[in-house]
Amino acid sequence: MVEQRFDVVVIGTGPGGEGAAMQAAKGGRRTAVIEAYKQIGGGCTHWGTIPSKALRFSIYSAMEAMNNPIIRELGIHINPTFAQLRASSKSIIAKQVSMRQTFYERNNVPVLSGVAKFIDPHTIEINSDTRIRGEHIIIATGSRPFRPQGVDFAHPRIFDSDTILDLSFKPQSITIYGAGVIGCEYASMFRNLSIKVNLVNTRAKLLEFLDDEIIDALSYQMRELGVIIRHNENFSKIEPRDDGVVLYLESGKQVKTDILLWANGRSGNTESLDLPAVGLTTNARGFIEVNDCFQTSCPNVYAVGDVIGFPSLASAAYMQGRAAAQHLMGEENDLRLTDIPTGIYTSPEISSIGKTERELTASKIPYEVGHSQFRSLARAQITGRAVGMLKLLFHRETLEILGVHCFGPNASEIVHIGQAIMKQPHPNNTLEYFIKTTFNYPTMAEAYRVAALNGYNRLF
Repeated sequence: MVEQRFDVVVIGTGPGGEGAAMQAAKGGRRTAVIEAYKQIGGGCTHWGTIPSKALRFSIYSAMEAMNNPIIRELGIHINPTFAQLRASSKSIIAKQVSMRQTFYERNNVPVLSGVAKFIDPHTIEINSDTRIRGEHIIIATGSRPFRPQGVDFAHPRIFDSDTILDLSFKPQSITIYGAGVIGCEYASMFRNLSIKVNLVNTRAKLLEFLDDEIIDALSYQMRELGVIIRHNENFSKIEPRDDGVVLYLESGKQVKTDILLWANGRSGNTESLDLPAVGLTTNARGFIEVNDCFQTSCPNVYAVGDVIGFPSLASAAYMQGRAAAQHLMGEENDLRLTDIPTGIYTSPEISSIGKTERELTASKIPYEVGHSQFRSLARAQITGRAVGMLKLLFHRETLEILGVHCFGPNASEIVHIGQAIMKQPHPNNTLEYFIKTTFNYPTMAEAYRVAALNGYNRLF
């Protein structure tokens, strides 16, 4: 039996594992990572964020080309297959893997291949003849789509968010069960390909954690595109057939489409870890409970990223990994882990940070609203991408920025301007910054000045 010893052992090479390993290595700790998959990068790189966003960009580029009047005038017909749209993501994934491999090599962090299993709080077995000992262990194994019993995911017409990327044909219609972030993103993508979309939501609204005005805008745009949204529905049975899939709902409705995408929840990747060996348990979905420092109930074992559940964002996972490594090294955590921005890649994009109107009203905080409609911005008019808005929420008395909500092209980029000001100490975090600052013209960033003036005018 070969046994290797390290100060820190990280299980998983997704964003959480990478953040933890790099922070620990740069802190002088002898660090190793364990990866079960044949390549590093985790679900983010291979099945989630990178391939799905690459697919979205390919679809958007194809749409722009198809709608270009010059292309139409030349009589050029563009009708890419799903496989062609997916092709670009393979090269992007390869670049991401290669780049991230150099991070581990430069920092002298060995990547050990195998499935990690706890023997005791300091010992992990990765195969029958290799054990790894670590003073501290960080679990960053991520999550996967939840698969309920009774649904035949082996059937060629039933998919989850991992397997949908291997779709070999372009369907005429799709049912998406689950209207969370993943469900809404794929609804936009498939509808942009002129595929009929039924989006089945188990809740009363789309993405209820967002500001109500943003939810309304998303719902309106989806319906304008032709997406059929069904709220407050739960499935009773899914019946695959040779020519499609029938979704039976508890309300008595039946929805038949060419394929079905299950997008209702995720499960933590914890089964193979043998967590009871170190006294750890998970909830019903396989997620691990941690404290504010990302410690589990076993003090030398930490967990970060999707395996701990909410917010299940790659950006948050990376910062959580760094924070866990700082804590185990006895360093003060100087990372900003609160007010994590959302980035939702629907059509158009959604991004927000801070409080919603609903939250501010419930807390009885006196606030006011500033709007900038993109259709009024010169840059949006020039580019022909005028659907969307920027919304600023600010304190009526102090003018502090309390929330930034953006719906429209490049929203996930635009939001960071507001984030940067929000996080400044008072009085540098107020509406006045945007009023007094000169923005390039024409730009989308100018929306901040317009929204700030709009809100300021409401005070008088």
